[in-house]
Amino acid sequence: MKTIADYPFKGKRVLVRVDFNVPLDKQDFSVTDDSRIRGALPTINKILNDGGTVILMSHLGRPKGGPEDKYSLRHIVAHTSGLLQRHVKFVADCVGDTVKQTIDTLKPGDVLLLENLRFHPEEEKGDEAFARELSLLGDVYVNDAFGTAHRAHASTAIIAKYFSAEDKMFGYLMAAEIENADKAIKNPQHPFTAIIGGAKVSDKILIMEQLLDKADYIIIGGGMAYTFFRALGGNVGNSLCEMERLETAKALLDKAKEKNVQIILPQDSVIADAFDNNANISISESSNIPDGWMGLDIGSKSIAAFRDVILKSKTILWNGPMGVFEMSNFQGGTKGIALAVAEATSQGAFSLVGGGDSVAAVNTFGIANHISYISTGGGAMLEYFEGKQLPGIYSILH
Repeated sequence: MKTIADYPFKGKRVLVRVDFNVPLDKQDFSVTDDSRIRGALPTINKILNDGGTVILMSHLGRPKGGPEDKYSLRHIVAHTSGLLQRHVKFVADCVGDTVKQTIDTLKPGDVLLLENLRFHPEEEKGDEAFARELSLLGDVYVNDAFGTAHRAHASTAIIAKYFSAEDKMFGYLMAAEIENADKAIKNPQHPFTAIIGGAKVSDKILIMEQLLDKADYIIIGGGMAYTFFRALGGNVGNSLCEMERLETAKALLDKAKEKNVQIILPQDSVIADAFDNNANISISESSNIPDGWMGLDIGSKSIAAFRDVILKSKTILWNGPMGVFEMSNFQGGTKGIALAVAEATSQGAFSLVGGGDSVAAVNTFGIANHISYISTGGGAMLEYFEGKQLPGIYSILH
């Protein structure tokens, strides 16, 4: 894997694709979680310390067809400057004469942030001409945006063809993401436990099929668990359930049996009579939830059973919460699992957490420092585990 580690950047203008798609406060547009920016700092600092010039490009949010101020990357300039401890310049476009003129004024040690790439529809279309125009802004191309590696966009995949094999490479963050993903999925120590949560079975079918060939245990929580219970003939009340996925859920359970993989479902649930933090709450067997009630978290028996499995694991992959953890009355399950993963890690297990909600949970419960690796790319990590070829990775390697 070609990384920036041994490349001499002195005197080079380096075009770095970062993933600065960070959450902003709706009122003052301040950065509310800077972990993705922090993740890119080692790459940026390596280039600067070598005597190179850094030109950063990223997207932010999902603008519709043109510039929208709430998605402007200018909102993150001050925060990024503070983290880098140097002034970050900004230009209000990513292509065109103004951008070229600004770049012509840059000196070694300077950092320039371009405006949101997605203000140009050509970015998401993977437009060749747009990619080529971007490529002319730098001598070297570094992809450090794992969070968008699964997109064949102009700046993440197409642009690489305009640089020689010597002048395109992965940044430190991208390299670390691939290395840690491989540690979990390609060379796991056993027992290997995958904890899969979230709302829908349909979102996780492919990763579960891959895991059936690798994992010893698959723990299932979140709304998707009730589709499995319904498939097994249980009553799930008003819980989230994908009726069109009952056969899929049953097939996954049958395949797991064939392959001697234990799928562990939550035996009890915290149930409510409305999707509301202030709803009436009770505890129920997950396979026998009364009509008018819905499962919004896993119960204490499930937490204990899941914890036992997690603590005997040597490799742990976690993607997706156990319940509606954004509501304080339904966060016990996700918190319990987070603490169990942290405890297993402290005892020598390798733990990898990925996916926006799981990462948010780890940060909420203050255990980020007790996890082996936290992935910055939810969708990209899932697709990598599903065995798909990610355009942002492929374009650097070929």
